[in-house]
Amino acid sequence: MSIRSAAVAAIRILLGILLIAAGALKVGHFVELAASIAAFRLLPAEAIAPISLALPFVEIFVGLYLVIGLFTRWAALFAALQFGLYGIAVASAVLRGISADCGCFGPHDRATADWPHVAFDFGLALCAALVARFAPGSLALDRRISS
Repeated sequence: MSIRSAAVAAIRILLGILLIAAGALKVGHFVELAASIAAFRLLPAEAIAPISLALPFVEIFVGLYLVIGLFTRWAALFAALQFGLYGIAVASAVLRGISADCGCFGPHDRATADWPHVAFDFGLALCAALVARFAPGSLALDRRISS
């Protein structure tokens, strides 16, 4: 096992755990999640309910794929896109002076949209992109399937 392969695995698993936790904390709190999404004033009203219903489960499944290392490249690319979109949404709120709770970790997460949050989201997007580039890393089912 190379250092790079181990590093990719560690980052992949940490990102997966983060997504699973974020999704799990949102399950059952669809109304609160919809309110958090609406507060950013980026999406049409009719898109908010379906997104708030699907997002927790999407996060959980993408996180699971990352943790077990299955479809790693695609899961990491999707995670990079997801984190990048979160970063854009938060940056947009900051630039427009909108005070919005991110809701990243469920209804009790009162972290507000600010520049450190933007940097964090883009940092996660970069980590996910690196995982996609060097996937799958050690301890991945993709390695078992392809060998």
